[in-house]
Amino acid sequence: MQQPVILFDGICNFCNGTVNFIIDKDKKKKFKFAALQSEAGQKVLNKFNLNVTDFDTIILTEGSKYYEKSTAALRIAKRLGGIWKLFYVFIIIPTFIRNFFYDIIAKNRYKWFGKRDSCRIPKSEERERFLE
Repeated sequence: MQQPVILFDGICNFCNGTVNFIIDKDKKKKFKFAALQSEAGQKVLNKFNLNVTDFDTIILTEGSKYYEKSTAALRIAKRLGGIWKLFYVFIIIPTFIRNFFYDIIAKNRYKWFGKRDSCRIPKSEERERFLE
């Protein structure tokens, strides 16, 4: 199975904070990352025939499958292991309910957390974790 890839909004401060959190907790380096707006992110979106201009979601790819929004977040938590995998219990909540709350945060993320002028540039020690 290919290494899971997390696609995120590269200019969103909340999204970048989430990526930093995952990198810190992912000691086994299970995940790769790419900004949705990046060339690598756009290639992954095209591979799965996903919208290449909608950046209101986090996407997790696992081999030939992809997951969006709350399902992606919960699957990421599960893969992080430790205490974080306990959050996966929320998968029993119907997707439309989980995504209702996810969408509220996604629609307000710039207003609540701010945004950058350009996409995140990985630090030198993080570069191996990001798709080129």
